Amino acid sequence: MDVVSDDVSLPAFRAVPRTGVIFVTAEATRRGYRSSDPEWCNLGQGQPETGDLPGAPPRLNQVTIDVADMEYAPVAGLWEVRESIASLYNRLYRRGMPSQYSAENVCLSGGGRAALTRAAASLGAINLGHFLPDYTAYEELLDVFKAFTAIPILLEGERGYAFTAEDLRREVQGRGLSALLFSNPCNPTGKLVHGEEMARWVSVAREHECTLLVDEFYSHYIWTGRPGHLPVESAARYVEDVNKDPVVVFDGFTKNWRYPGWRMTWTLGPRQVIEAVSSAGSFLDGGGSRPLQRAAIPLLQEEPVVQETMAIHNTFREKRDRFHSRLERIGIRTDRAPDGTFYVWGNVSGLPAPLNDGMGFFRAALDQKIIAVPGEFFDVNPGKRRARPSRFRGYVRLSFGPSMETLDKALSRLEAMVLHYSRTPGKPQPAP
Repeated sequence: MDVVSDDVSLPAFRAVPRTGVIFVTAEATRRGYRSSDPEWCNLGQGQPETGDLPGAPPRLNQVTIDVADMEYAPVAGLWEVRESIASLYNRLYRRGMPSQYSAENVCLSGGGRAALTRAAASLGAINLGHFLPDYTAYEELLDVFKAFTAIPILLEGERGYAFTAEDLRREVQGRGLSALLFSNPCNPTGKLVHGEEMARWVSVAREHECTLLVDEFYSHYIWTGRPGHLPVESAARYVEDVNKDPVVVFDGFTKNWRYPGWRMTWTLGPRQVIEAVSSAGSFLDGGGSRPLQRAAIPLLQEEPVVQETMAIHNTFREKRDRFHSRLERIGIRTDRAPDGTFYVWGNVSGLPAPLNDGMGFFRAALDQKIIAVPGEFFDVNPGKRRARPSRFRGYVRLSFGPSMETLDKALSRLEAMVLHYSRTPGKPQPAP
């Protein structure tokens, strides 16, 4: 999806597309949307509700800044914070395994896009695979760096967006992939690669020296976990040697800790990769916030992480089930129920016009003070090399990140909107 600002541009600057969430938020703002306005239902948001949840540890609501932390942080982050993150991964995923992560396997950055940008800037002249559909911000990221060639891999809704280890082997061998970038669980489809299947992916990557770049920002929002086990997943669980296996993980406070404004994220991988992305950070962004890194240490201990994860699971699982069920009754279908994330990837092609098109649905929903993200934004198309229209025009991404109260309000309005257009196709419905 190629959407740029309407403002007059200067000759020295190129037109930079907006990501899906930025575009829909800007359009809603033109209609009067304000995040503090309770009349609006933001189902386009890429963040979870950030307040208290039953069973969760208390929210951290203030940060004390030491005088020494007024200085710059090291580009790779404070050593003690890196140690805390490495230790957390070892406890959650690598108990009893001979190869353990250390601080040298962790690099901190100021937000998920910063972490991904550092990694992209560190890649060489390779073929980099990416899935369709996937996270909207990948599009510009994969286009702005010219060293590597982005190779799209289409996943089929009819197959539930399945992609096996043998599929991966075939793509690596056939297209000469040296790396694969993907979100797991997937934003927007909710498809999760886990357990033995993820172990096979890591084995293929190891065998063929294809680096897995795994965006795990939703890895604590897992709805298909094993009974009796903490509902989290990471490719780090299946790594044999932390400094040799080509597996790089990205995560942070944004979703899994429900602190999106904290802007503290990390890259976890072999020492050689961490050295490279740290060097890239020295010229891209200079490093993250030292005071916020220091304040993060208590939140990275195992006990509060387990408490927060279980609170997320209990609250968001209920929202997921209710939200998905009511959308299906409205006529917004899914190719598969989400295994993870807090999104529903909804097929609207069976709705009456203009709701049967993602952009049409988005604009009609704005009239009801509801924000959604059209599916075509997730048709990652760096350099606009593939012809339009997008095969995802009949989809929208709807978030159950907001409170249950907001979701119920939005669902009632969506029901009324679909009913209205079923009776009077094409006629706009007045806002509530």
